[in-house]
Amino acid sequence: MTIVFNEETFRDDFTFRNSPVAIKRFPFPFHEDRYMYSVNIEPHVKTAPGSVYEHAFDVDEHYVAEMRDRELVLAEDPLRCQSLPHMELAGWDLLELIMTSKAEDYPDLFELYRDGDSWRWINRPLGIDDSFTFGDASTLPYGPMEYITRQTQGDFALLDQRDGNLWMDAGIVTTQADWSLDFDIGMNFFEWHGPVPLAHDMRVFERALKFLLNLQHGKPARRLNWTMTINPRLDTSPENYHKWGTDRATVTPENVGNLVHLRVELQTFWRLPRSNAIVFPIRCYLIKMDELVTVPKWAKRLHRVLKTLPPELIDYKGLSRYHGMTVEWLSRYDDGSPTSPGFFPDDWQDFQR
Repeated sequence: MTIVFNEETFRDDFTFRNSPVAIKRFPFPFHEDRYMYSVNIEPHVKTAPGSVYEHAFDVDEHYVAEMRDRELVLAEDPLRCQSLPHMELAGWDLLELIMTSKAEDYPDLFELYRDGDSWRWINRPLGIDDSFTFGDASTLPYGPMEYITRQTQGDFALLDQRDGNLWMDAGIVTTQADWSLDFDIGMNFFEWHGPVPLAHDMRVFERALKFLLNLQHGKPARRLNWTMTINPRLDTSPENYHKWGTDRATVTPENVGNLVHLRVELQTFWRLPRSNAIVFPIRCYLIKMDELVTVPKWAKRLHRVLKTLPPELIDYKGLSRYHGMTVEWLSRYDDGSPTSPGFFPDDWQDFQR
């Protein structure tokens, strides 16, 4: 599939948009007409050609614009990218993983040449052609983690495994849903998940940690997470709450379709070979309600999910200001008829052809 990169913004005039193709391949996160926390982890295998699961790291029409937005965020706040000294080897692991994956999956966009430790990396969409020595950070313009994640959509947390736990000791976080790398750096798995309601009582995180501690190299896993955002804003960080927090008060019954966005994270988990660290990529996808309801199954299902969402989750996800208006707006697209099981649109097979 040929990718045409959008000229768009995720701030100021908000010109972000999804093409019809991007809508069809959006990772809709609800497989049934209700939602509750679960571990919901599955193998991250290449499946469903044309979908966001086709390749190890999805590259789509928003790639170039997202990388420009990341550059703006890092220029304003360099602490969005941090790495404790003992995590440099994990950074090289991550660089190799992303470069080899992208060169294999998108050979028209990325090329990698290796002669021992002498490497050459070509990134055509961003106009990059760099030669460097693998393992020697002085031969790159940034540390290895920052260098490659400035060229990769989504946030990245690098987790060190020790003392029967995982510790967030490095990362780059510029598209997050209201959490702070600068606050969480150095925390363990339970500490950075502390604010999440209900899931602790259900022992969700205990089961998730047990799974991750046993994650094997070459057997990555994935899950979907979701929230909602007003305007197609990638950077909804606590540091910039003063810029986006008031957006919630701008929603009216008339502009729900244009302003309210479903925000879905495709979270993957990879064991890295040299460092034994785990990398946790968090890829953010956005779709506004006007776009989402062009898929009738999703319109009905999202209405039912939001209508039955527990009050604790409405509050935790910050939906209170506009939850009722969104449910009411979506109700016009829900005739009460049954929905088919699974995540994909009903015409997904036709789309793949």
